[in-house]
Amino acid sequence: MLKSKIHGAFVTEADVEYEGSIGIDQSLLELSGILPFEKVHVWNRSNGQRFETYTIVEPPKSGKISVNGAAALLVKPGDGLIIASFTWTDQNTASTLIPRIVLVDSRNIGKLKD
Repeated sequence: MLKSKIHGAFVTEADVEYEGSIGIDQSLLELSGILPFEKVHVWNRSNGQRFETYTIVEPPKSGKISVNGAAALLVKPGDGLIIASFTWTDQNTASTLIPRIVLVDSRNIGKLKD
């Protein structure tokens, strides 16, 4: 089941030499409920590329979204992303699970979807 989604974030950096991961502004991680080192799916709205990685924390209120390692070859600064995390759950919990969806503006500032 979908647990969390950050919708419309923009890549600020792409560093193929870094060991891997996606760095996400701490404020967006906290708002979405995505944890540091949690596995996420990343969908590039600009070119259709999809990949999985894990999260690392960028400074709060920095607006920083940095794609690192081999995945950096799949993005460029300015690309729009959807970042999603999923959870395993039983049937009873699945029927009541409400994902935390964060909508992001052009400065990578987020707000919870109503």
